[in-house]
Amino acid sequence: MSILKSMDISATGLAAQRLRMNILSSNLANAQTTRTAEGGPYKRKDVIFSAVPTGNSFEDLLDETHDTKLQKVRVTGIHEDQKPPRRVLDPSHPDADAEGYVDLPNIQVMTEMVNMIAATRAYEANATAINDTKQMALKALEIGR
Repeated sequence: MSILKSMDISATGLAAQRLRMNILSSNLANAQTTRTAEGGPYKRKDVIFSAVPTGNSFEDLLDETHDTKLQKVRVTGIHEDQKPPRRVLDPSHPDADAEGYVDLPNIQVMTEMVNMIAATRAYEANATAINDTKQMALKALEIGR
């Protein structure tokens, strides 16, 4: 496996986790949003990842024969939660219906925070992998001198 391929795999992980953190931040920021441009309360979003082969080069085909199927991360979509909103009794709220209920986003703040911590740790792991790969490349260059 080449050093560049290792960095490419980690870079796709960084980009995917960065997008995930952005989506989670949006969920947290809109946990109380009752009006959107589409109408109704904000709907929770989540990122869908998939694993894709690193490439179709001859070297990749040879690697697959040795059970080293290298794959990188691809964001395949952003899923919008279809669960119904939470209904909360608050007659003083400007968006309350005739019965005094307000539709709030179906977002659990603690769940979003746990997901944010997991995304942050995954991001840090990919950053560490890139730094370690870079250090190995520098050491290899020092040996060659």
